[in-house]
Amino acid sequence: MDLLQKGSVQIRNPSANHKNSFFCVGRSNMPVCREYSKLSNVFYFIYLTILCQILIVNQVQSRPFDLSTLTQRFFMSILSIKNLSKTYQSGSRKLTVLDEVNFDIQAGETLAIVGPSGSGKTTLLGLCAGLDSGSTGSVVLNGQALEKMNEDQRAAVRNKDVGFIFQNFQLLPTLTALENVMVPLELKKRKDARQKAQELLVKVGLGDRSTHYPTQLSGGEQQRVSIARAFANEPKILFADEPTGNLDTETGEMIEKLIFDLNKEQGTTLVLVTHDLELAAKTQRIIHIKGGKIQEDVHA
Repeated sequence: MDLLQKGSVQIRNPSANHKNSFFCVGRSNMPVCREYSKLSNVFYFIYLTILCQILIVNQVQSRPFDLSTLTQRFFMSILSIKNLSKTYQSGSRKLTVLDEVNFDIQAGETLAIVGPSGSGKTTLLGLCAGLDSGSTGSVVLNGQALEKMNEDQRAAVRNKDVGFIFQNFQLLPTLTALENVMVPLELKKRKDARQKAQELLVKVGLGDRSTHYPTQLSGGEQQRVSIARAFANEPKILFADEPTGNLDTETGEMIEKLIFDLNKEQGTTLVLVTHDLELAAKTQRIIHIKGGKIQEDVHA
């Protein structure tokens, strides 16, 4: 078959004997050309397999196909950390919290950062999300170098690409649950901010608590409001700092499901900090950090 057609997607078979074939141009009986043709078959079927998987997933989930998804999902790092360090001056003494940290995260990946208290986990998470700046090194988030930006520019990147779930919730006490979830939507000037926020509260099981203030909600309910707010801007990458650390077992399991469902349904990259090794084991990759240095980087 010369062309594979699926909706608006067309792929030319590079093994076909065309003058403008990907690997074979001109005389097809040249030995080197025949070798390229063999290679082209391999690359073609690898590409075709990946493409068909994405087409099937998008059809099942009733989402339009976007070729850029293929590139981002399989060939790009959504987060790249290079030689990242963070130091603080304490009197005459310099305190090193992070020391020359390096790793990359692919789009759609799930990753847990684990380690003892004081090892630099939460500091690393904040630097990755652009909440703070490193002392040295580079943080490239979705193709944008955060160390070259000022605070306003980093805030714009966070509002566009990032969701963050804080361990202590960080809800605004003077706003209702609904209004807290509306904040990132209103920053994006969404006309449907109220409707979208209400839908998210329903999704996390708090549709009937939308008019309540944070002080009127339990810890688990506040965390669910925090998750709804993090989901509001449909982030490309979600950071979660001890998302189940202050919750009972039943509520913690509900929170876990919500977070991992976002990864499965929308392909959102997930990076979480946790002391819970059972939760960490549910991710595709675990980074162990101690004394500000990566000790181990394990893929499932």
